[in-house]
Amino acid sequence: MRIDIMTLFPDSLGDVLSESILGRAQERGFIRIEAHQIRDYTASKQCQVDDYPYGGGRGAIMQADPLYRCWEHLCDEAMGPVHTVYLSPCGHTFRQADAIRLSQMDNLILVCGHYEGIDQRFIDECVDEEISLGDFVLTGGEIAAMAVTDAVCRMVPGVLADPECFRDESHFNGLLEYPQYSRPGDWHGLQVPPILLSGDHGKVDRWRTKESLRRTRARRPDMFEKVTFETKQEKKLLAEIESEGWEPWA
Repeated sequence: MRIDIMTLFPDSLGDVLSESILGRAQERGFIRIEAHQIRDYTASKQCQVDDYPYGGGRGAIMQADPLYRCWEHLCDEAMGPVHTVYLSPCGHTFRQADAIRLSQMDNLILVCGHYEGIDQRFIDECVDEEISLGDFVLTGGEIAAMAVTDAVCRMVPGVLADPECFRDESHFNGLLEYPQYSRPGDWHGLQVPPILLSGDHGKVDRWRTKESLRRTRARRPDMFEKVTFETKQEKKLLAEIESEGWEPWA
């Protein structure tokens, strides 16, 4: 998979996307991530990429032409279908399902806006979808681009050692992940739940499912409402949790 990021600040993306898991995945050829300086594609001698908005208003708008020139160059390099995402507070909220869906693309272009936004004509002509990290505004799209890239690349086959690495993670199956513990068994007087030390994998799995349900219900009731309980075990666990009561922040 190839991800190209269009930005005015390519150096700000380097270390985050070239270290650890993503760095090793690039070395092994599972993914390719490149950042591109939009200013390199302007026809202006001053490398201008923004101008005042029509109709008045404060700030500046990124011009359509430099964006288009950069985008067109990347499409030519891709030599195949390209899916273009604009990181925008006006987009739909990014979810784990989006990360899975986008990981199936061969070529992904992420467009980072800046200033007061980008010319709508570029969006209309070149952008396939707009994505937001949430109901807040960032100075530019770089942080959002890094977050989306990281989430998407983790879903690309081969990037993680085994699919089990993410199947139990928060949001993948519609629930929040259960609590995790490591050595030592006693830390500051706090003990690891005894069941995790039992060696009984069946009981451990049951405990983890139960705690995942409990945590989701307490912290994200909006997610919990969408969970379907189909098996007898799931319904039994739900009944047990109901009888025990809910912690306000489990």
